[in-house]
Amino acid sequence: MTPMTTPLIPATVTGSLPKPGWLAQTQQLWPQWRAHDDLDQAKADATLLWVKLQEDIGINIVGDGEQARQHFVHGFLDGVEGIDTVNKVTMAIRNGRYEALVPQVVAPISLRGRIHGAEAQVLRAHTSRPTKFTLPGPLTLVDTVADAHYGDRAALVMAFAELLNHEALALQGDGIDIVQFDEPAFNVYPELASTLGIQALERAAQGLTCTTAVHICYGYGIEANARWKQSLGHEWRQYEEFFPALADSSIQQVSVECIASQVPMELIALLTGKAVMVGAIDVASDRVETPEEVAEVLLMAADLVGAEQVIASTNCGMAPMRRSVAEDKLRVLVAGAAHARRALAG
Repeated sequence: MTPMTTPLIPATVTGSLPKPGWLAQTQQLWPQWRAHDDLDQAKADATLLWVKLQEDIGINIVGDGEQARQHFVHGFLDGVEGIDTVNKVTMAIRNGRYEALVPQVVAPISLRGRIHGAEAQVLRAHTSRPTKFTLPGPLTLVDTVADAHYGDRAALVMAFAELLNHEALALQGDGIDIVQFDEPAFNVYPELASTLGIQALERAAQGLTCTTAVHICYGYGIEANARWKQSLGHEWRQYEEFFPALADSSIQQVSVECIASQVPMELIALLTGKAVMVGAIDVASDRVETPEEVAEVLLMAADLVGAEQVIASTNCGMAPMRRSVAEDKLRVLVAGAAHARRALAG
């Protein structure tokens, strides 16, 4: 299908959306799949369900909701040779913020083949709206595995970047309009993000002619992230350390966690020339925002970077949320973007 055009301040999902209870456990960050005679078909059905829900809600740039992945990182790792996903080890990740059971890199990494082709093709075939597909970023991938082979973080980061580039080019071939790399590790290692992180992003995006994006947030609404945020003080200025380097990169869209955060809004002015995915929905709370609250955040961003550069989004993915809450919040996101457009027109 030929993608539709988008309005001023379009609304989009950041990435993950809650899985239906018939597919997997609900309200879990690493949900277990339900028993199915044909799990692949069940995943495709869930993808189609969220494509249509997003359209019904009014989302302008539609994603697959990461329905076919158990987790945004592990879903990619499942398709990589050289990764031992059976003998996992416990490791501190995100600079010691919490411990997780992670796969091990035990040999040179390579792709087994396509990883996300099936769900990307379902997404593209069933909507005429612009599409976005998410991939984990190389720095975040390395921060979520135990390296028992390379012994060199930079080498492993760039090896993952090369694999991501192959999948990203294939997604572009599937007709995906925006390929987004998810890099929550940037806010944990801001100095490294400015150098190796952006170098790896450039390698991952090499050769892409579709729109490229990077999602950078302070994490899902889970207890460990909430505790970490409390330790960051009255202002969260991690973005400030690497936004200038991102502004100089070829990446075209950058996400910023804005609502219910201590990020100084003026930091987005550092993203000269970039479209900004403005996080205007809090994924760490079940409280549903009002359209006016969402519009206020979007209009503040528009004052700083220009309304034509603003995309309405959520702070992070919604995988652990109750589906009813996620749907309500997305409706408010759409309503808030419309409210902001009316304010700008008036």
